[in-house]
Amino acid sequence: MKTFRLGNSNLISVTLCHLEYSGLYPSSKLTAWAIRYSITLLAVKKSMVRRRQQNSSQKKPTTGFVRIISGLWRGRKLPVHDAEGLRPTTDRVKETLFNWLAQDVPQAKCLDLFAGSGGLGFESASRQAEQVTMVELNPQAFQQLQKNVTSLNANNIQVVNTDALSFLKQPGTAHHVVFIDPPFRKGLLDETVALLEQNGWLAEDAMIYIETEKELNIADLPENWQLHREKTAGQVSYRLYERTSA
Repeated sequence: MKTFRLGNSNLISVTLCHLEYSGLYPSSKLTAWAIRYSITLLAVKKSMVRRRQQNSSQKKPTTGFVRIISGLWRGRKLPVHDAEGLRPTTDRVKETLFNWLAQDVPQAKCLDLFAGSGGLGFESASRQAEQVTMVELNPQAFQQLQKNVTSLNANNIQVVNTDALSFLKQPGTAHHVVFIDPPFRKGLLDETVALLEQNGWLAEDAMIYIETEKELNIADLPENWQLHREKTAGQVSYRLYERTSA
């Protein structure tokens, strides 16, 4: 009695042994059949491996996006560069924020510091802001912002590739809405706030949005910044301040 090992198919091996033992099939034919089966099985396995490898190599890297919620470009999805530490503001938070700012954004001059994905700046421009300036240090994120501006054919957005603090050290022009969403746990908020006030970047009645890690205790804000709205979503706290005359 012969036993044929055909890959991992124990059932086939047992069946062939049974056929030979019972005399229902000649041993020589069983041997030839087993060899052909083994060759076919091996070819099928190789083909499956090649197909998996091809499918794996053809997969494109996943690209995130931000969605414009309302306005001129409502529903548009814009690609986002996958930079380390980049945290696009979620749709849930963004919708709440722009409900707060519904009367403030149209015809406003907006400043989006630490722009990253540009989600807040693009949303403002879509909602008829007069001018939006986005400031982003990361070169790849900056390039993606420029591409998105071009794809929207937007004429009310300016993108600046520089460090936000360096940008704010220049003499400023008054902005009505300012978005501050710095990288978490980098200690950038205090100096950002100070430079905005010192160098004339804020209109008298400016609205200032601050998004931070939940555990951060915000202190030492200017006395004329009055908390207007405040909420928490997961590990993120976000606040909207209204500036009054000092």
